[in-house]
Amino acid sequence: MDLLVLAHLVILAFLVATALAAIMCKDLLDAVIIYSAYSFTIALTYSILRAIDVSMTEAAVGAGISSILFVATLCKTKRREDD
Repeated sequence: MDLLVLAHLVILAFLVATALAAIMCKDLLDAVIIYSAYSFTIALTYSILRAIDVSMTEAAVGAGISSILFVATLCKTKRREDD
C-alpha cells in the first residue's frame, strides 16, 4: 500500500473519531477542544490535497478564530450543574 494512501486512511479515521467524540461529549469545553482538533485535521487534509489556500483558511478560521470565540462564549456563560 502506498504511503500517501495509508496517511489518508489514518487521517480519515481520526476525522471520524473526532467528529463522533465531539458529538458524544457532554462537556462543552471538551467539545470545543475536540472540534479544534477536527478542524486542524481537515486543514491537514486540504494541505495533502494541495489546496494550500483552503488549508490556511481552515486553520485560521476553523481552528483559530472559531475556537477562541467558542471558549470566550463559554467563559461568559454560567455553568449549570445537573442534579
